[in-house]
Amino acid sequence: ATMKSVIFAAAIASASAFAPAMTGKATTALNAFEGELGAQPPIGFFDPLGLLDEADQERFDRLRYVEVKHGRIAQLAFLGNIFTRAGGHFGGNIDSAGHAFDSYPNGWAAIYGADAIPVKGAVQIFSFIGLLEVAVMKDMDGFGNEFPGDLRNGTFKSAWDKFDEETKLQKRAIELNNGRAAM
Repeated sequence: ATMKSVIFAAAIASASAFAPAMTGKATTALNAFEGELGAQPPIGFFDPLGLLDEADQERFDRLRYVEVKHGRIAQLAFLGNIFTRAGGHFGGNIDSAGHAFDSYPNGWAAIYGADAIPVKGAVQIFSFIGLLEVAVMKDMDGFGNEFPGDLRNGTFKSAWDKFDEETKLQKRAIELNNGRAAM
């Protein structure tokens, strides 16, 4: 029993090394945003590069929009990588020459290497992504978007509106955390 107590005490003591350090009060520039969605325990408000020093609400909203958007992209990229590494591929051919989707390797080898997607195919893929970036995945004014990164732009209102405000905030916080983890 004494040995178990010693092991337990050692485990508790070593776990304290991973607890967040207590810091002094944040500056007034940071206080403006420490209550925003995304300032969550155990870290709280986190701006190590000082991007929000002397920032106003418009700057914060722009950075939040970019964070949400790139978090979504990172989540899709992560899931796409997991899907193909598990052996999943679209059925059919990727081009008119008869090359099947599963004839190309996974990960970076699909872009660089001996068996990579041909350059013209890679240009088409990246051009399509660029088109989505500049024309589709935008926070458009005048559509009643509720928050930065709300890319519904007037669509899917009934699906989102069925949630109460607390649930909406919880779902947005989960999306932020998942996006941060994927990035």
